[in-house]
Amino acid sequence: MTSDLSDLLSHDLILVDVVASSKKALFQHIAAICGGALALDPATIAAALAERERLGSTGFGGGVAIPHTRIAGVPRIAVLVARLAKPIDFAAVDDAPVDIVVAMLSPLDAGAEHLKALARVSRRFRDRAFVDKLRGAGSRDAFYALLTADEAREAS
Repeated sequence: MTSDLSDLLSHDLILVDVVASSKKALFQHIAAICGGALALDPATIAAALAERERLGSTGFGGGVAIPHTRIAGVPRIAVLVARLAKPIDFAAVDDAPVDIVVAMLSPLDAGAEHLKALARVSRRFRDRAFVDKLRGAGSRDAFYALLTADEAREAS
């Protein structure tokens, strides 16, 4: 099983040193970037992420959150990965503040595909050593390279 996420990622949706003072500010920033990349209304994206978050925190521990939602008009599953300049409170299960955010937007009809992609992303980001490498990446390019490297290759 590959852990490479390159099929879900694009370089323009990789952000480092994002400044956000709250979840709301972060969702607005994510929505502005994704809205431009996917030709969607940023307000719709921000509202959908906030609505999902009201169901329960997407902060799953270790300083990582995976806010995700399905939205009409999203052409394909898109994943934005951001490293925050300073961690923010996310009401995560372990109460740790979040500094790595993986936002996933899926088409409304992508039921099974949405869940499969979410499982892949969460599996990858449960790996504490991998997340620590992301925290130490010196540039956006280094961050992207880590995200798209296939860990299965290490066996060769």
